[in-house]
Amino acid sequence: MIVCQLQITKMSSMQEVNLRVLGIRDPGSLQGLAARITEQISQGEQKPFQKVIDVSSGDPHRAGMPPLSFTRQVLAACLYPELLKENRFPSDVRQRAQKLLGACNGGSVGSYSASSCGIPHIQKSVAEFITRRDSGVASDPENIIFSSGSQRTLMMVLHLLSSGQGLTQTAVLTPLPCPHSLPMLLDEVGVKQVPYQLLEEHCWATDLEELHRALKAARGHCEPRAIYISNPGNPTGHVQDLKTIQEVIRFAASERLILLVEEVYQDSVFGQEKKFLSYKKVLFEMGSSYSEMVEMVSFHSISAGTMGECGLRGGYMEVVNMDPLVKNFLVSMQAPCSPPVLPQLALEIMVNPPSPGDASYEVYTQEILQRVETLSQNAQRACEFLNDVPGMSCQHAMGGVFLYPRLHLPVQIIEEAEMSGLQADVLYCQKLLEEEGVCLGPGSENGHDDKNYHIRLCVSAPPAVLEDVLKRLRLFHLRIQDRHH
Repeated sequence: MIVCQLQITKMSSMQEVNLRVLGIRDPGSLQGLAARITEQISQGEQKPFQKVIDVSSGDPHRAGMPPLSFTRQVLAACLYPELLKENRFPSDVRQRAQKLLGACNGGSVGSYSASSCGIPHIQKSVAEFITRRDSGVASDPENIIFSSGSQRTLMMVLHLLSSGQGLTQTAVLTPLPCPHSLPMLLDEVGVKQVPYQLLEEHCWATDLEELHRALKAARGHCEPRAIYISNPGNPTGHVQDLKTIQEVIRFAASERLILLVEEVYQDSVFGQEKKFLSYKKVLFEMGSSYSEMVEMVSFHSISAGTMGECGLRGGYMEVVNMDPLVKNFLVSMQAPCSPPVLPQLALEIMVNPPSPGDASYEVYTQEILQRVETLSQNAQRACEFLNDVPGMSCQHAMGGVFLYPRLHLPVQIIEEAEMSGLQADVLYCQKLLEEEGVCLGPGSENGHDDKNYHIRLCVSAPPAVLEDVLKRLRLFHLRIQDRHH
C-alpha cells in the first residue's frame, strides 16, 4: 500500500505575508474597541453611558438619520417585484422600478451587470446628470464606469498608475489632511503619498505655492504622476472657488499631472454664498488648450451627502481625455466581476430624482431640504460650540459632513501617548470612547503626523444626537485638562 503525503503550504507566520500588505498603515483599533464596549453593555456591564455613539465616519444612517423614502421604495420594489402588483407605493415609484428592472438582464437585480462598465441605461442617466450639472458640458456614457464605491474606483485607477520602486516609484500629491481611507489605499497599491499642506487658518484652502513646494520636494525621490483633490473637502469641509480650481488645473497641465478629483459631497454645500463647481465644468470653460489635454478622473458615490447609502457601496468615475486603450484596460480590470447591480440602481435614483409633477416629488424635496438644513445648522452649531471649549479651535465648514477641530493637548497626554506607542490624538479618542462612549476619528488617520493634533467629527446626525456628542466631548475634554493642571 502506497501512502501519498501532501505538502500543504500555508501562511504559518507573519514572515510569509505579502510585504506590501504588511506595509499598509494600521487604521487603529477604535472601531474594534467601540464594538467591544457595545457588546459589554448588551451583556449588562455598567458604563457611565447607555450606548456608544459613532460619528467618526460619514455614515448618517448609523448616526440615526433616516433614508430617503423614494430611494428605499424603488429599491424595495426592484428587490421584490411582487410589490408592483399592489398600490402600496406612489405611481412614479412603480414606474421607476419597472424601468430599472427592464434595464437589468433577465429583469432581475440578481443577474450580472450588462457589461464590465455597468448597465448602459444607468450610464446614460449619469451622463445626462453630469451634463445638466455642468450647464451643458457634454458627458459621454462610454466614459462612465461603475464599481462598488468611490474608493474601489479610485483603487482601480491607482493600480493602473502604480509602477516602479525607489526613485521611480509612482507618487500622488495628496492634501493634508486627506480622507482617512486614502493613506491605506495608496499603501495597498504601492503608490507613494506626497502631502501638500492645506491652509488651516484660511478654512483649509488649497495654496498654489504649497503645491509647487510639495512637487519640487518629491522630484528626485519618486515619480509624481497625479494630484488628488477632495472638493468639498473631506474632512475639512472647504469648498473650492473658481480661482482655486483654475489654478490647480493650470498646475496639473504645466506639470503633466493627472487630476484625480473626489466630488462625493457635491450636493452638500451650505456655506454662505458658496456653491459647488465641478472640476470638469471649469476645465471645459478654460478653452481647448486645457479641455482637450488635461487628463482627469472624477469620482462620485451614493455613500456620501444627502443619499447617505454607505452600506450599498456604489460609485462611479468619469474619465476625461483618457487614451481609449488605457480606458479599455481600466474597464477590463473589473472583468469577469462586473459591478454589483443594486448600487447602480441607487445611483440612477440619486442622479435622476423625482421631477415636478411626479407623485413623490413633494415628499422627496422636503426630505432633501430637511437634510441640507439639518447639516448646515449642525455644522454651525458644532463649530461655535467647539470654539467655546478651552483647548479647542475649529474652522467653519462650507460643505461636506465633517468638522475637523484642532486639539491643544496637555504635555502629559502627549508623553503618555509616546510611552504607549500611540499618537496623542489616538490616545485621546480611545479615552473619550472608554469614558464617554463617543467614537471620533483621530486626525492621524487623515495623514497628520505632526504635533498639530485634530479630531474628525461627522455632523450628519439628528440634532439631538449631535448635541449629546458635543456635551460628552466637552465634559471629557475639560476633565482631561483638569487632570493635568
